[in-house]
Amino acid sequence: MANIKPAKKRVLVAKNNEAKNKAVKSSVKTAVKKVDSAVAAGDKTLAQANLREAEKELKKATTKGVYPKNTSSRKVSRLAKAVNAME
Repeated sequence: MANIKPAKKRVLVAKNNEAKNKAVKSSVKTAVKKVDSAVAAGDKTLAQANLREAEKELKKATTKGVYPKNTSSRKVSRLAKAVNAME
């Protein structure tokens, strides 16, 4: 553990930021899994609805600085490609 007061504060702030980032990443992963499961089940309307939610979650994560812009764009693109490939 750090001995200097500002270093102690940085440890606490880093822990709080880690918890926030973890929560945001968890919600993104859940949204992506919902899209994947809908695609696997073959339900196109549910997959499209879940895709909109996943896209919203990814954009929120990008705005909060959890994911870089290109990463979230790539994830959305891959999900949309999977949904559009359905019959």
